[in-house]
Amino acid sequence: MITLGLKLFLAHVLGDFVFQPDKWVKGKTEKKHKSKYLYLHVAVHALMLLLLLKFDFFYWKAFLTIVASHLIIDIIKTHVYGRVNKKVLFWLDQLMHVLFIGLAVYLYEPYTVSLQPLLANEVLLFLLATVCVTFVSSIVIKQSLSSWGLEAQQTTPEESSQQEIVQKSEKDSLTNAGKYIGYLERLFLFCFILMNQWQAIGFLIAAKSIFRFSDLSTAKDRKLTEYVLIGTLLSFGLALLISLSYKYGKQFVS
Repeated sequence: MITLGLKLFLAHVLGDFVFQPDKWVKGKTEKKHKSKYLYLHVAVHALMLLLLLKFDFFYWKAFLTIVASHLIIDIIKTHVYGRVNKKVLFWLDQLMHVLFIGLAVYLYEPYTVSLQPLLANEVLLFLLATVCVTFVSSIVIKQSLSSWGLEAQQTTPEESSQQEIVQKSEKDSLTNAGKYIGYLERLFLFCFILMNQWQAIGFLIAAKSIFRFSDLSTAKDRKLTEYVLIGTLLSFGLALLISLSYKYGKQFVS
């Protein structure tokens, strides 16, 4: 089952992400089911499947299931494009492909899917820690610094100092970029601590300090600079606290 599943997934990744030029994507979006690139794209998928399955006729059901479903899913995707959020549409598209790959594998090697392992204490604790280190930490930091009255930007200080500083210089910033930077920053810390890679944490702090120094040096607003520094320290502190708590708590739930 694993071998077949890996081959089908590899064929999907190669067809969807490696051998699909931007020109094909644009052509499918504009002309929908009338686009020649849609059928070229499906043909590439078919070729990848044939090569990885070594042209073995025994897997004809898996071949037809994936090729036909891919064509139908992509046609539907082109017709709803623009009506559905692009990010949502992308993930829905990939999810449907994965489900049909799972179905193709099931046709040859039946398996059962149980959600019980996802409800294990270890998994629940990990999910709790992940949510706390991202969303919860962001809100805690915002509320902690709200008394200084600089939260009008409606973005967390440790995440969006770049946005605030750019606004000071009358420039634009990427929408919600600071928020995602904060999430990624704390997730990196979380992963490094779980792997006991304390050197990597030092490198992350040093790298962030270098980037922030040039930003803060142009801010010319001492309150803003202090606000950003306090928020940054809170961000790192919460990430450390949550990560260490998770490592300590694992021994009680396992």
